[in-house]
Amino acid sequence: MDYEFRRNTLDDSFHAEFSMGHEALGRWLVDELGTDHNAIDEVLDNLKHVMEQGGEWNRPGKVFHLQLLQEEALIQANITMEGSDEEMPDLDLHAYDEESVSLCGPEDLLLVLEAWQDFIRRYGR
Repeated sequence: MDYEFRRNTLDDSFHAEFSMGHEALGRWLVDELGTDHNAIDEVLDNLKHVMEQGGEWNRPGKVFHLQLLQEEALIQANITMEGSDEEMPDLDLHAYDEESVSLCGPEDLLLVLEAWQDFIRRYGR
């Protein structure tokens, strides 16, 4: 998984661009965690606990939901989780799904979170 963090010096915003298949992870970092060090610490602490002890931990968000298991981390847009009784037309939503769901190993997520935390500390307010 390739990624790049950037800071826009004009509006002081942060951006995370991820390789195809992991776009949701970048959007989750920015939209759900942003520069909130407490939120990042909460996810890191729970991720380390799940990696060491097993079990499951969930962090619902405004746009994305994080599910941590000992073997995987799943980031999924809330809209993809909502069930509907109505039948959906048969559309090719594969590209949309790729931008709405990211799956990675917990070790990879740990490295990304630590890198994000370091980046916002160095270039943040």
